[in-house]
Amino acid sequence: MEVIRGTFALEEFTLTQMLELGSSLREIGNGAKSMEEASGRIVRHLYENLVSRETGQRACALVRLFKTHAFGQLDEELRQFARARLAGAAETSAMKCLVLLATAGDKPGWNSRWESEGHKAIPLPNEAAITNAPMISGLLSQTGLSAGVILRADSSLMLDAENTNFNVFHVPEAKGSPYVPAQDFVSALGVKSVLGFGGLLPSRDLFAVILFSKIRIPRATAEFFTTLGLMVRLALSPFDHDAAFAQSEAGMATRRGPSGTRQNNEEMGRHAHG
Repeated sequence: MEVIRGTFALEEFTLTQMLELGSSLREIGNGAKSMEEASGRIVRHLYENLVSRETGQRACALVRLFKTHAFGQLDEELRQFARARLAGAAETSAMKCLVLLATAGDKPGWNSRWESEGHKAIPLPNEAAITNAPMISGLLSQTGLSAGVILRADSSLMLDAENTNFNVFHVPEAKGSPYVPAQDFVSALGVKSVLGFGGLLPSRDLFAVILFSKIRIPRATAEFFTTLGLMVRLALSPFDHDAAFAQSEAGMATRRGPSGTRQNNEEMGRHAHG
């Protein structure tokens, strides 16, 4: 099947396509008022434009973007959410939490980050907590980052933050993989492969984009997402030190779900970790 112009077939992703998609991602935050808004544009763009060459349909059941934030920087609702998942660990203002900023998926209920039942804000009080998040620990391992870099955001731990290696976390066969704990979601949606990519922002906070694909993603395609991670970093970096969350009336409208207009910020639903 001929792929529609402006879309990108994951089975046969080329250098030309990577450059075109990367250019779009690099500029996609222009005019946004927050990182949340820019993140919503990123996941929506990937969700709508990554396709299957065989069917011409969207390749991903779900695309989501996470970023680490200090516990003390979160609003009260997110703090309460994270606090309930500490499992006895001590809460501190500096404790890192992995926050769902944006998500786009096949089902209407996956279209607001605020409807997430399990992953609005995942506390990371220690290295064990990161180990227990297999996709994040896998991404860190592939990127060559230690858990300590994320937990402490200590610039002395980084030799050159500007040249941090951007790599990918690639699970070519999602079914039965220990790196994809949401196996009910994998089975229900026919997820074949999972691909994560990301790195560190100038603040040393981690961002990660995770794709749940209904087609098998070959290694050659996955390798192109190293460069795409850098493009996403460029789109998010202008909002790194202040405007993380949407504060406008329009931004708050996305918080509670569909409003009759196209949303920027999407959610993954309970079967993909809620």
